[in-house]
Amino acid sequence: MRVGLLPLGRPTFDVPFAEERLAAMLARLQEAGAELTGPRALLFDAKAAREALATLAAQSPDVILLLQATFCDASMAVETATAFPDTPLAIWAVPEPRTGGRLRLNSFCGLNLASHALGLSQRPFGWLFADPDGDVAADLAALLAGDRAAPRLDAAAPAEAVVGDEGEAVAAALRGRRIGRIGEHPEGFHTCAYDPSTLKALAGLEVEALTLDDLFARARAADPPEAYAAEAAELEGIGEVDGAQLDRSLRLRTALDELRAERRYDAFAIRCWPEAFTEYGGAVCGPVSMLGEARAPCACEADVYGAATQLLLQAAAEAPVFLADVVDMDVEDDTGVVWHCGQAPVSMASTQAPPRAAIHSNRRMPLLYEFALKPGRVTFARLSQAFGAPKLVLGGGEMLERPLAFGGTAGVLRFD
Repeated sequence: MRVGLLPLGRPTFDVPFAEERLAAMLARLQEAGAELTGPRALLFDAKAAREALATLAAQSPDVILLLQATFCDASMAVETATAFPDTPLAIWAVPEPRTGGRLRLNSFCGLNLASHALGLSQRPFGWLFADPDGDVAADLAALLAGDRAAPRLDAAAPAEAVVGDEGEAVAAALRGRRIGRIGEHPEGFHTCAYDPSTLKALAGLEVEALTLDDLFARARAADPPEAYAAEAAELEGIGEVDGAQLDRSLRLRTALDELRAERRYDAFAIRCWPEAFTEYGGAVCGPVSMLGEARAPCACEADVYGAATQLLLQAAAEAPVFLADVVDMDVEDDTGVVWHCGQAPVSMASTQAPPRAAIHSNRRMPLLYEFALKPGRVTFARLSQAFGAPKLVLGGGEMLERPLAFGGTAGVLRFD
């Protein structure tokens, strides 16, 4: 079997560790007896990946294998599927140790993004999330043989909805709510795409679009954020972050509060990556944490459906909510890790790990709130467009008492 390789990574993650994981994946593939073609080094940008795809096309591989060494958006998975419409496609993502510190790879999140994007086009693919240093031979052989196909959903046959009085009350609470979408969602984040008329028909929500320049200009012109600086001053480690960057970060809170009051927004969907750092010079994560505590939830990456889901959960729970990524799963003990840069409401912090001020693990700017999530019952939900049909995905479990932060806000969940 000739396996065409496409090793994907991003330089903002732990590149030496990613290269180590890639070397281990390549060693396992060689042990499997496959004929390997394509690059053996990480491809960090679209230009390099497209050149590799052009080379692979001339080599007629039997299967294309995306080696997901770090987080990547779904754009290259989609381009690969388009370039090889009749060739089997597979993705291998790798876990990382649950040691705290920074999130070094975030490979599982990249696998999820690619899965969603490929599902929208009903493109079959196989997947594997496994440590190449573990007992992976049988699963890898099954992946290459096409026996680990991702499930497909018949979008024409939705489950029957059962709505009680409480559900009706929550649905009614969403009608007429307004979301301020600031900036466009990043390329390759197909989960963040939305249609305003569809969302209004589904939940009665209105979306108004603004530009990032609107937000940044307002923040630069804002009065000094003295009240928010006093709130941040209570954080452990606040004196260790750059003062000018901290001021710029807190000015974003002032600007968002002004927009919220003037335009009657109930939630925000804000593109922060990377322009908040590269163009403005301060993180929006800390201000998002503050707004979440004030019951004005915010979603990253201009994720309007994420903001809508937060409004739904907030109405149901009558408590602050927070948007997170699932970054790791362990099927043996039925646990997973949820994480996001430090934008969770501080009321969610474990008493064993009080919130502290932090900088973004990749972009090295404040303000982030770093803490482990407190233990107890939790509900996960997503208003999703998976496979091209609207649906509400629900799950839950028990958040465990674990001192895990990963350079932001994180927790270990045991699923029901």
